Amino acid sequence: MATLGNAQNTIAVLNKHGFPVRKQFGQNFLVDEHVLNKIIRESGVTKDDFVLEIGPGIGTMTQYLCEAAKEVVAVEIDRMLIPVLEDTLGAYDNVTVINADILKTDIRAIAEEKNGGHPIKVVANLPYYITTPVIMQLLEGGAPIESITVMVQKEVAERMQTGPGSKDYGALSLAVQYYAKAEIVANVPPNCFMPRPKVGSAVIHLEKYEVPPVAVADEKKMFRLIRAAFNQRRKTLPNAVTGDAAFTCTKEQVADALRAMGLSEMVRGEALSLSQFAKLSELLP
Repeated sequence: MATLGNAQNTIAVLNKHGFPVRKQFGQNFLVDEHVLNKIIRESGVTKDDFVLEIGPGIGTMTQYLCEAAKEVVAVEIDRMLIPVLEDTLGAYDNVTVINADILKTDIRAIAEEKNGGHPIKVVANLPYYITTPVIMQLLEGGAPIESITVMVQKEVAERMQTGPGSKDYGALSLAVQYYAKAEIVANVPPNCFMPRPKVGSAVIHLEKYEVPPVAVADEKKMFRLIRAAFNQRRKTLPNAVTGDAAFTCTKEQVADALRAMGLSEMVRGEALSLSQFAKLSELLP
């Protein structure tokens, strides 16, 4: 039975192992059973699923995942937590703990070895300092992933979900929405963690598309255009694009392409949808 969903038991485990919370790994332990159950429910994990967990910490959510899933692999970077996890997960025979950096881990190989290459589900309470690189690795890395349900900083979750015209809309929004349908499924206040973070958190569920929602001839070119547009988001698109070394087109060529799309040459990147960025990337030389 999962026992770590409260502060008292978490403190007992940390004290038993003399474990110091380490800021460099962004360690904030979730101590709210309601939130833990909500994450498992929104992830859609069942006994048919293989789950990859990133950053299990002392095994709090891992216990819940072991009880919900067929099998769990938990990747933990902090070697000092490995003996703690051996203790807290000792009652479960369907979990494997890997001491590794997730950004250097071959997720495709794990899926192949543990799940026959079939799509896996990812569930995690992500350290805030590596949220974006981890999300992009999961989406772009080519591993067979069905869904991603993660706890992240609330501001980042809002950025992933938002659309054109919002101050939070940017390159991350477009990248995530190209690969997955994004939905914030829970807001989590700081008092649900130990120690308390300085910012609010949110759980976001990303359901990966089998086929991206927009068709584009050159995916890399589209993302270069998106990065150029938001690297200097105060500039109009003709100025932002021609100021980026990745493009050799002139301001007039960018303006002509925008006019062909029925857009003003004074438009900024924050006003364009994903489909409009795809179209613009195909019109530019």
